[in-house]
Amino acid sequence: MTPVKEYRWRTIDPPDAQIVASLSQSLSIAPSLASVLVNRGINEFEKARRYFRPTIDQLHDPFLMDGMYQAVDRLLAARTKGEQVLVYGDYDVDGTNGASMLYLFFREIGCKVTYYIPDRIKEGYGISRNGIDKAKELNVTLLVAIDCGITAIDQVEYARSLGIEVIICDHHEPSDVIPNAVAVLDPLKPGCSYPFKSLCGCGVGFKFVQALSRTLGNKVDVEQYLDFVALATTADIVPLIDENRVLVKLGLELINNKPRPGIRALTESAGMDIGTMTTGQVVFVMAPRINAVGRLGDATRAVELLVSDDYESSIEFARVLESENHERRRIDEDVFIEAQRLVENFLDIESDGAIILHQEQWHPGVVGIVASRMVEKYYRPAIMMTTVDGVAKGSARSISGFNIYQALKRCEDKLLQFGGHKYAAGLTLEVDRVPEFKEAFNAIVKELLTEDLLTPEIGIDAEIDLSELTPKYLRLLNQFAPFGPMNMRPVFLARQVQLASQPRIVGKNHLRMKMRKNGTTFDGIGFNLGHLFERAKASSNGMDIVFSVDENNFSGIQLPQLKIKDLK
Repeated sequence: MTPVKEYRWRTIDPPDAQIVASLSQSLSIAPSLASVLVNRGINEFEKARRYFRPTIDQLHDPFLMDGMYQAVDRLLAARTKGEQVLVYGDYDVDGTNGASMLYLFFREIGCKVTYYIPDRIKEGYGISRNGIDKAKELNVTLLVAIDCGITAIDQVEYARSLGIEVIICDHHEPSDVIPNAVAVLDPLKPGCSYPFKSLCGCGVGFKFVQALSRTLGNKVDVEQYLDFVALATTADIVPLIDENRVLVKLGLELINNKPRPGIRALTESAGMDIGTMTTGQVVFVMAPRINAVGRLGDATRAVELLVSDDYESSIEFARVLESENHERRRIDEDVFIEAQRLVENFLDIESDGAIILHQEQWHPGVVGIVASRMVEKYYRPAIMMTTVDGVAKGSARSISGFNIYQALKRCEDKLLQFGGHKYAAGLTLEVDRVPEFKEAFNAIVKELLTEDLLTPEIGIDAEIDLSELTPKYLRLLNQFAPFGPMNMRPVFLARQVQLASQPRIVGKNHLRMKMRKNGTTFDGIGFNLGHLFERAKASSNGMDIVFSVDENNFSGIQLPQLKIKDLK
């Protein structure tokens, strides 16, 4: 099947002209930039000031989160009594950074603490009986789970039966029953009045750290832990608005100006320059390396790197992550190639609606990545499964506008276990029920997927003339960072743009062009847009382009570059 190439262009409705004019004047910025801000809810000077100059005092009171008083009391009681505390984190970027943060903070305030990360393949996601047994061996009496636990009803009861109490710091969707833990911190929990619902797991953990620090008289500088929160928040693809934007902005500044040894070593081993970290580099460079050790083996190695205070040993840990990431990419590519072959030869996507594949030999550490790549290639919800310990386990990924968590919930009677978010979830089922599940899930997909949802859309923030892209305009655009979901890099439309030279294909199918309008010339690149080469070449009368503005480092000089998304 040929991947979808045509996009719907949708220009976001222009906001109230009077509000735009007022904001444009008060901030001394172009009306098109003011329009983008207003459409993002920043419609007055004070909101703009907070947006462009975020500070830690903009964060919400941690004690607004339901269960926070109980969590603080129990942790401080463990500290006073010298109890053994265990931080139990998930094996992804969010979980390992959250575990690293809580471990270091608990240690700093005088707790007797250790950490545990479950084995992705042997134990699977969440709190495992194996992990609880290990805690018992270590004489743990308080287990603090981060980035997992909200659905661990039976596991919490098992821990209690062994004399281990549990505090949960999670951000996933709760089920109908909440675990009987000492405290459950989750903004999505029914009855929780915490005003911001989109924290990642590490973000919830940071609220716990804030609350503990305040209770102890603010003797600990909690901002030193924002690097962990920035990495976790960015990698977990949660909305970069409200608190998340503050946490990531300040955390990235910490990483760029004063990186801890482990993060510095990881940055250098990945070939990146210290001091230039962006959210894009976290997602595409840092996160895969941190995730790789958990995908292929023991994610505890990621925590060992992150908590290290010795640069020399950090270099060795970073080399391990780099090596594992190379191996992960090789396995990932093999599985992706086989998955494409299965789709092309055995599936009718138009009829089925979703891509659901199960191969018992696939590596469980890469099925989520490959599911995401299948969505990108075929623009359909995708579920990739392998067999682990006799059951089918896999990852589900979705397209924009289709809630895959709710779709799974509608056929949960076919599943042993599932959990996740709107666009990403994990699931487990009996191998012999895979065909039955596939039929049920496809029926739900066909019911809910409209033609509009199946046509990918490019949202356009504003129409501009290329001559507007002055150095001042570009400086202001950069201040919209950090970029991420719900605060994406602004997308513009420019009409009747002329080619300044012949387009060409570079690298792996990327379209490179030099364009001009009214005497202004810009370089542009369209990643994976080689299929538009002939269209661009034939546009002698000009073309309409949709693009964002990025910077390209050329011989140490930062030059603006149009990142083309589509052209007509």
